[in-house]
Amino acid sequence: MLPPRLRGYAPQITGIAETNARVVVSQQGRVLYDSMVPAGPFSIQDLDSSVRGRLDVEVIEQNGRKKTFQVDTASVPYLTRPGQVRYKLVSGRSRGYGHETEGPVFATGEASWGLSNQWSLYGGAVLAGDYNALAAGAGWDLGVPGTLSADITQSVARIEGERTFQGKSWRLSYSKRFDNADADITFAGYRFSERNYMTMEQYLNARYRNDYSSREKEMYTVTLNKNVADWNTSFNLQYSRQTYWDIRKTDYYTVSVNRYFNVFGLQGVAVGLSASRSKYLGRDNDSAYLRISVPLGTGTASYSGSMSNDRYVNMAGYTDTFNDGLDSYSLNAGLNSGGGLTSQRQINAYYSHRSPLANLSANIASLQKGYTSFGVSASGGATITGKGAALHAGGMSGGTRLLVDTDGVGGVPVDGGQVVTNRWGTGVVTDISSYYRNITSVDLKRLPDDVEATRSVVESALTEGAIGYRKFSVLKGKRLFAILRLADGSQPPFGASVTSEKGRELGMVADEGLAWLSGVTPGETLSVNWDEKIQCQVNVPETAISDQQLLLPCTPQK
Repeated sequence: MLPPRLRGYAPQITGIAETNARVVVSQQGRVLYDSMVPAGPFSIQDLDSSVRGRLDVEVIEQNGRKKTFQVDTASVPYLTRPGQVRYKLVSGRSRGYGHETEGPVFATGEASWGLSNQWSLYGGAVLAGDYNALAAGAGWDLGVPGTLSADITQSVARIEGERTFQGKSWRLSYSKRFDNADADITFAGYRFSERNYMTMEQYLNARYRNDYSSREKEMYTVTLNKNVADWNTSFNLQYSRQTYWDIRKTDYYTVSVNRYFNVFGLQGVAVGLSASRSKYLGRDNDSAYLRISVPLGTGTASYSGSMSNDRYVNMAGYTDTFNDGLDSYSLNAGLNSGGGLTSQRQINAYYSHRSPLANLSANIASLQKGYTSFGVSASGGATITGKGAALHAGGMSGGTRLLVDTDGVGGVPVDGGQVVTNRWGTGVVTDISSYYRNITSVDLKRLPDDVEATRSVVESALTEGAIGYRKFSVLKGKRLFAILRLADGSQPPFGASVTSEKGRELGMVADEGLAWLSGVTPGETLSVNWDEKIQCQVNVPETAISDQQLLLPCTPQK
């Protein structure tokens, strides 16, 4: 297993929604993430760790306005332990913007070899007939100064009826954690690409769409984080610039400050301020956002003010969660003004629910003399294995998961009630941390009255992307307090085991033939075992009642 500092990087996308908004994250026309977010700052952290490259982010407001920016998810390539090799292989065909397959069959792979505690070599290749690319580089753990890597990629693209394009791309990446200052440079990178260098996406656009535009030249990316523990304050700065050989450059940067404090007896008052500017293909978009939240009752009351291109929105709202965090809602009302338009009152509401099968949300918004909109969304996933299958709310993009089995008993709540097993007694827990010891348990407080878990806790430690399997011992049926008697009036010996017709142990015999039995089905025949064999059998009455003590004869096995 890898230590935390060598584990995978997962991209994070942050932004600001002026209203209840839909956020769509795509790459090369393929949608990776599509979800509704309430008004205010949002942070998308559940993208798969295998996502690499440039992502297109589109924020679609309820009034129809769209904001578009790009995020580069490149990271410092992972270091590998001395003597070990990590690799990844993928093969398939590309998919176009209309979701149809196009282009040749391709194969791609990458590998990293740990030479020592400080050095790792890595390389990769994309092989696709008329398009091929090779990459090689090295990662260096500098210790106190941080982590540095450098690589070079050579591409060769042959366009039918046209000339061959050959080019190189150089990249330098750096990462550093400043422990004494409680700050870190999550990623700082620079890439330079020659005019004739092509990515596979650019090759496909040139071959199938005759599109030779957007040829990258230079790319700068910096992400800084700083915490000031004494002030309960955090700072974040993100900046990226992409220049091109043939079109205008694009810029995106955002800065945010958040502080938590106590005032006038109120605990956990929060103030957040953020500002962003994006220049995307010649279009400018500036925005700023202020939010103040105060705990009120079981929820949080808030004020937010935002500015975007001379349009101002002031909102007051209330947010709360209930049902142990499975449900949440927010209500907001305020005023839109500026931008050369008449001031308008606005109201919106957002509700979300995490069910065992999917994440559900609904939203409604109304703008005075403007529009009224309503939307719903559902997202989830399915896991199918040789041990069983189940639908689940999280894990839409794959990742580490745990398939749990409750002995064929359905309706068993697991993981704080976030997962409920299906009719076949299987469920999927998606909030599993790779390489850590995870403890998963049956929610005993929510168990149905006729269900009992004799083994309610399991542990797992899974590698990244693995699907684990764990089984709970669960019994379904009545609970009986019985006194067992043999034909001669004696009782079975202490410690004798009582099993069901399916061979499941329901309980053990105590002193004087007393037995507390769980998971009993009225009318079934139970077996009493000692000396490693069945000695006698007990017939449970059809009208057995859980809260009564029953005297049951144990007759010899026929």
